[in-house]
Amino acid sequence: MKSNVRLSGRAKAVSKNIDGKTQAAAGNITGDLKDLAAGKAKQAESQVRNTVEDVKAQVQNLFN
Repeated sequence: MKSNVRLSGRAKAVSKNIDGKTQAAAGNITGDLKDLAAGKAKQAESQVRNTVEDVKAQVQNLFN
């Protein structure tokens, strides 16, 4: 069950990264700086989510 939770967290991070890349690309094409900035922010959030999942995995490995 715990690995499914981690997988879910990773899936959310990947989804957020894809959303961010898509939005940033659209903003870049259209010249919309708001979309570009929002897309970059989503990509940054994705990196934070991945880091959180890495820390969770390391902590769990300490107790196994």
